[in-house]
Amino acid sequence: MRGALLAVLLILTAFASSADAAQRKKPVEASIARIPAKILFSKARAPAELAPQSIGGYADGCLAGGDELALTDPATLPAWQVMRPSRNRNWGNPVLIDFLERFARQARDSGDWPGLLVGDLAQPRGGPMLSGHASHQIGLDADIWLTPMPARILTPKERETMVPRKVVKSHFDIDPKIWTDAHAKIISRAAKDKNVARIFVHPPIKKALCEWAGKTGDRRWLAKVRPYYGHDYHFHIRLRCPPGNKACKNQPEPNPADGTGCGAELAGWLSKDFWARRQPAAPGKPIKPAPALTLAALPAACKTVLASP
Repeated sequence: MRGALLAVLLILTAFASSADAAQRKKPVEASIARIPAKILFSKARAPAELAPQSIGGYADGCLAGGDELALTDPATLPAWQVMRPSRNRNWGNPVLIDFLERFARQARDSGDWPGLLVGDLAQPRGGPMLSGHASHQIGLDADIWLTPMPARILTPKERETMVPRKVVKSHFDIDPKIWTDAHAKIISRAAKDKNVARIFVHPPIKKALCEWAGKTGDRRWLAKVRPYYGHDYHFHIRLRCPPGNKACKNQPEPNPADGTGCGAELAGWLSKDFWARRQPAAPGKPIKPAPALTLAALPAACKTVLASP
């Protein structure tokens, strides 16, 4: 294991500053343990040549044997396109890739949705990212834009610069000029899949889904749809740990008191008091972020994932 750790440290030499020279003389394990894991994992440009495994938890783990979602569906009639491909975050557990391909084609073929614009999945070896997410670390999370896919292949520039449309007007209200039943149908389709553990949406989207589902009569799937800030232009799909991934940590099953999360729980998310508590105590003074995860804070197997060819 010491040799593997040394290999990882050598990779980091290219971006280590001269001020780190003294630090590199210390034991290899201690040196690596101090480096933010997001730096280590962001440098990996290809997956680890290991058997596919999601390792650890959604917000503190890594990915072995990751698979890549093609930038666009190779079929004659595309069902998805990957957005922001320069980020190299279109990787996941093969179970996630299979799910997304199947989900995209079924939604297109049913007429519910013209095609998926796919945002971030995971990095080639998972792990923490330099920006944008606390989770998406074990290759079982995917962001799907709430902007319908155009009936053409986007140019490379469009995939990097196209601005997604928010479907909410505020933390409390959906935008009725943008939100449609088609949005509700694509989210409910994902939530009804047995492999899906959670779907995260902005609170007013959850409210709109509760109202829509009340008209259809089927509300059981709503328990999986969880309100969470930051999901105003996309919905976040999270799969359960695949069978055989023994190092993967599932979340507890969602169990809202009313069976749907459409009652008191949702009302709390839509209260002004909730959002006031999320504001900095002093104007202009941002909330201090949590300390960055180090490799030592991740499962031990993630060291092997980093050091693997």
